Amino acid sequence: MTGDIKHLLSECRKGERLAQKQFYQLFRSKMFVLCLRFANNREDAEDLLQEGFVRVFLDLHQYKGAGNLEGWVRKVFLNTCLQYIRKQKKVFPTEYLDNYLAFAEPQIDNTTPERGKELIQLLQKMPAGYRAVINLYVLEGYTHAAIGEELGISENTSKSQYSRARTHLKGLLKTQLSLPQEKIINP
Repeated sequence: MTGDIKHLLSECRKGERLAQKQFYQLFRSKMFVLCLRFANNREDAEDLLQEGFVRVFLDLHQYKGAGNLEGWVRKVFLNTCLQYIRKQKKVFPTEYLDNYLAFAEPQIDNTTPERGKELIQLLQKMPAGYRAVINLYVLEGYTHAAIGEELGISENTSKSQYSRARTHLKGLLKTQLSLPQEKIINP
């Protein structure tokens, strides 16, 4: 960790507003993208961003400098997003998409910023349970056992939700983004 970051952390811990603003600007963009992936809409993502930074500043004394600071901040935000999902008290839908066959994750060209925004909008259209499992498994690298623990569901429910989420996402990719079939492939 550089001396500048150590100084910034020290000032943030003292409650210095200018340092907190710099810290916020340092991580805002990346954490907002994380919040967008879990939120139902942009307004909810902005609320999650705000809540996440409040938690970061309240818990900053717990960061001892061991490990990656961005990783620690990301974990605080991930926990904030998971709490948001739990608060929604949404039932994990299991009654539909039962007849669809599972498929591998769709691979599409998502190299442009516009495509990234479209994908986030598609994630926001998915049921909360699907969105949570997709985010945790694919994007955060959690195991199904860890997802089950975080969301209060069984490992098998996590696997089932993941399979259904992939099917749901494939349908959204076809209809919402109007992608040619060759852009949606099964590895």
